[in-house]
Amino acid sequence: MNNGNGYAGAAALVTTADRPGGIRVITLDNPPANAISFALSAQLVAAIDAADTDPAVRAVIFTGAGGLFSFGADINDFATEPTPETKTARDVMAAIERSSTTYVAAIDGNALGGGFELALTCDYRVGSKKTKLGLPEIKLGLLPGAGGTQRLPRLIGAQDALQLMLKGENINAEEALKKGILDELADGNTVDAAVALIARVGERAPKRRLSARSVELGVPGMGLFATPFVVAQAHKMVPPEANGGFAAHKLIDAVAAALDLDFAHGLAREYRLFDELVRSAPSAALQHVFFAERQLGKIPNLPPAEALDIQRAGVIGAGTMGTGIAITFANAGIPVIVIEPADEQVERSKQMVFGMFAHQVQRGRLTQEQAWKLGQSISWESDFAELADADIVVEAVFENMDVKKQVFAKLDAVCKPQALLASNTSTLDIDEMAAVTKRPEQFVGLHFFAPANIMKLLEIVRGAKTSAQTLTTAIKLGKTLRKVAVVSANAFGFIGNRMFFDYSREAVYLLEAGIPPERIDRVMKEQFGFAMGPFATFDLSGVDVLWHIQQERTAALGEKRTNIIDRMYRAKRWGQKTGLGFYKYDGPNKREPIPDPDLLALVAEEAAAAGIQPRTVSDAEIIERLAYALTNVGADLLEREIALRPGDEDIVYIYGYGFPPHHGGPMWYADEVGVAKVVARIKEFGWPVAPLLQQIAHAGGTIAGYQKELAHA
Repeated sequence: MNNGNGYAGAAALVTTADRPGGIRVITLDNPPANAISFALSAQLVAAIDAADTDPAVRAVIFTGAGGLFSFGADINDFATEPTPETKTARDVMAAIERSSTTYVAAIDGNALGGGFELALTCDYRVGSKKTKLGLPEIKLGLLPGAGGTQRLPRLIGAQDALQLMLKGENINAEEALKKGILDELADGNTVDAAVALIARVGERAPKRRLSARSVELGVPGMGLFATPFVVAQAHKMVPPEANGGFAAHKLIDAVAAALDLDFAHGLAREYRLFDELVRSAPSAALQHVFFAERQLGKIPNLPPAEALDIQRAGVIGAGTMGTGIAITFANAGIPVIVIEPADEQVERSKQMVFGMFAHQVQRGRLTQEQAWKLGQSISWESDFAELADADIVVEAVFENMDVKKQVFAKLDAVCKPQALLASNTSTLDIDEMAAVTKRPEQFVGLHFFAPANIMKLLEIVRGAKTSAQTLTTAIKLGKTLRKVAVVSANAFGFIGNRMFFDYSREAVYLLEAGIPPERIDRVMKEQFGFAMGPFATFDLSGVDVLWHIQQERTAALGEKRTNIIDRMYRAKRWGQKTGLGFYKYDGPNKREPIPDPDLLALVAEEAAAAGIQPRTVSDAEIIERLAYALTNVGADLLEREIALRPGDEDIVYIYGYGFPPHHGGPMWYADEVGVAKVVARIKEFGWPVAPLLQQIAHAGGTIAGYQKELAHA
């Protein structure tokens, strides 16, 4: 019988319904994610206490409304300091622990974070084929803070539990069943299956609290005596605390507590470590990234428009980029035609496509049949007329305006009237391209990052005449392609590359001052946390690309002090593609950078000719010059409304350029340091300070505060 009980004032986030046999079903109903917020926790504690004191209730089943269990805590609550009266997920778990009733989690859909911790607190767990379980807190610079680090090791062993939590990835129902996390999989309704399970285990439905279990190390051939060694090895395998590993080390400490202490003391250690992390700078940065990513699709003043249905796509050019874009469409279930006139390039493209899918089969990510179907969804043609039925066509030819304009003139003539045209240009003016077509309102930039089928970032470039429907379609397409899509206005370099030019300028400045490229890269990678240093990045993307930009857009890279890049270009020191660049690549691994004395000699000669004296530069100055260059130009892009929000710029740099997430992106990092301090240092470097950055510093404000002002404008 549904008794309709709710535990709320304004809104019932928890409802109960009684089943025959003394079974009460408690449903989490807090859309869209059934988040275990402070408000829901209060209602849940009340529901648990009510069931425990009701003599007619012998077992309780937790389930979630809306086809999912729970995505865990409400992250907005992290910014609120709980009062003594506040109920949290910890209070929910404590209420279950002290209860004499048996609890079963009926998990349909996702049980993540605190939702998974709720399930672990139960005596039994029933899933469905679509169940996914995980503890992703590490991605927010946190650890599970409601008993997860103590209960999961007791269920599957400390090693497996630690690996699951350090990765922060979800596991599917079959894997969870195999590990013993789930007791069974339901063919139908999980609540009905939970009711049946309670009937099978008997009238008393015995409790099986994980808190009562002992912990196994879970390392074959090693008992608990090996715990200190295993824990020490685990600490060595994660990044240093100061370089993105702060939460990982605390997580290892929490799991070590499960091995060393009884449950109550281990739980207290977990709580202390979680509370330390939630107030830490790395976690604040990662939470900023989380929220910034969820703001991306919100475009101020964009008129409502219905997105077009993209069912067929075209790509112009079968080079590395064009082929990667084609694979991206295929992976999203969108058939794609690649236009390429050169037979030898078509063959290289086919090898790349089928090699990629074969690799996925070898990794166990695709079956042979799935790989074959994906491969068959990409076709290669030479005639533009084959694109007559395409819903969108993405141009990915050489970065030359005249060539691109010729391509779009042809496409405009053969594509159906409602088709969208897009350029993958990384720097050029999309309005100039759109002007050669009769459909500028259906023109948009889609700047994929190489390799396009792997990199998650997509810059969507809005032209002067791009319609609301075109932009809405592009944003929806970004989600379909599983990209992190950031909208930029049309300006040279858009967001990412325009900021990168100033970063590049300062990297070359440091080189000219006598700092070896390997030291600059080491500082930015090992001390600050970039995925790659600037010179390794130049060698990967191509020094020839940097040279072309220097020739065509001198102002973008600042005044040239030496001819280093010119000489490297003439000597074909273009990076990995030629085996020589800022490094040499002649070792067994052709992609492993090796310091090159010849490059240092070239730099010293050019610096001397320009009258530049070598000087001592601290590691701190290397970081400041490169990071603050990004912040300064980022502020300029905000003021000129090229970027919508500082958080958008942070997302571009984290997903597209390897900026360390634990620093939150270049704009967030300026707040972390202090905007006034950043501005003072920029003045010492002799750069023009972006007016917006100067304004924020003068007001004693923050860039995050500026973002909030934008949101309420």
